[in-house]
Amino acid sequence: MAIEDNPVSRAKYGEELRRRREALGLTQEELSELSIISRSQIAHIEAGRRRPDVDDARRLDKALDAGGFFERFLPALDGKLVAEHFEEALEFEGLATVIREYAPKLVPGILQTEAYAREVLGSGATPKSDEERDRLLATRLERARILDRFDSPVVWTMLDEAVLRRPIGGRAVMCQQLRHIVALGESRRIRVHVLPYETGYHSMLEGFVSLMWFDELPPIAYVEGLKSGRVWELPSVVRECQVAYDHALGDALSHRKSLALIRSVAEDYEHDAQ
Repeated sequence: MAIEDNPVSRAKYGEELRRRREALGLTQEELSELSIISRSQIAHIEAGRRRPDVDDARRLDKALDAGGFFERFLPALDGKLVAEHFEEALEFEGLATVIREYAPKLVPGILQTEAYAREVLGSGATPKSDEERDRLLATRLERARILDRFDSPVVWTMLDEAVLRRPIGGRAVMCQQLRHIVALGESRRIRVHVLPYETGYHSMLEGFVSLMWFDELPPIAYVEGLKSGRVWELPSVVRECQVAYDHALGDALSHRKSLALIRSVAEDYEHDAQ
């Protein structure tokens, strides 16, 4: 996927700069004075015509109290942002009105905190440079912004209990990650269901699945394994995945009980980290 087709393009970067500036009631001239960047440069960045350098990005972060956003997302403007097998699924994800995911081992990408995602993307058998990891991280965090809208897409997440128990990044990182999921669930932004160990074998155990529905397209299923992934559009296969999901959902804990379990595991991580 070319960078201009990706959600984290120069245009999107510029839109985010303009959105944050206007949210603070600042004009381009006022931001220019605060950041010591020329007004014309800010205009070019907001229009997607210019790429800021690292120093400019840091000054924008400071002026807008952006928490490092503009520096952190800078590498996303320069190259491929996702694994090749996920490119097509990423496009569908941005259009979906309903997403139902099952995760057997890791927290799904759109729910990952920065610390958790950094650990996942920085680990593995094939070492990644800091620059490559940061490009991937920028995309993953940008994907999570679909949750900024309260009503669309509707997101259901089914997690195997193993997702909660594996301390990715250490106990402090896991505590933060699980509490993030609880917060999303308690705010009614997502529905969460945990498949406990005691369930034993279930219909979704073999791998990650994301089911997506759209306003103007037929539903699809994205299935992922080690270094591989496939988008299924064939109605019979999509329906088979949907049935498997529904079957496993019948074995899962309720939303309320799932949040209670996740909260309890987070508290255990917090206690162990102290």
